[in-house]
Amino acid sequence: MKKKISIITINYNNLEGLKRTVQSVVNQTWKEFEYIIIDGGSSDGSADYIESQNHYFDYWVSEKDSGIYNAMNKGIKVATGEYLLFLNSGDELYTKTVLYENNSQIHTEDLLYFDICQVFETTTNIYNFKDKINYRTFLNGTIGHPTTFIKKELFQKYGLYDEQLKIVSDWKFFFVVVAKFNASNRKVNNILSKFYMDGLSTTNKSQVSLERNNVLKSEFYDFVRLNDLEILLNSLNKSRTIKFLNKLGLLEYVKNYNTLK
Repeated sequence: MKKKISIITINYNNLEGLKRTVQSVVNQTWKEFEYIIIDGGSSDGSADYIESQNHYFDYWVSEKDSGIYNAMNKGIKVATGEYLLFLNSGDELYTKTVLYENNSQIHTEDLLYFDICQVFETTTNIYNFKDKINYRTFLNGTIGHPTTFIKKELFQKYGLYDEQLKIVSDWKFFFVVVAKFNASNRKVNNILSKFYMDGLSTTNKSQVSLERNNVLKSEFYDFVRLNDLEILLNSLNKSRTIKFLNKLGLLEYVKNYNTLK
């Protein structure tokens, strides 16, 4: 019987983090999911650990890959679930009962996203994502990769993760499917996962910024231009002249014109 959920864990030389992740998944009280492990040919004992636990996995492989998103794409290709959840090595499901408590939330939306528990060196923080998302969400932020169920069909329609990007390909994917293709989505006000804030995306902020800017220039120039125009119009909106032009309907004309270009 086809499972509704496939959980995909990628790993490379992070044995202790991998153990933490695997235990958080296999100890779930609700187990009607597919579990996939993609290891990049680790040399720290990860492969031996995976093999020793292979009775928990529906699919696993340990072989050289070309990076994070190449590994994720391998997982996507073999996954059979209707929805995919990426839980990278080191991260955890929030509690042992979190899938039991929330699997019924999955209906027909393309993206179902939850809040996240951020784990720092000495403290934790609950991060609440916005209840509504659109292209503006991704200009300055994103939604949680390890707290979002993604309908596999989206990858079949719009393509896999961009392997040319090293850190922000998941952000680009969310941006594309939401802003360009109007992927349906829904926020659930529960916490799904713990995200450890020592990962690649949180410790390489300059690379994140560089990659995001390149994506914005190449993929979303019109969205950024329209957003900049709206910010300018809002800042000017308090002046008497602008209020007068507003009454004449000229500003609405400009906004509509830029939207259609």
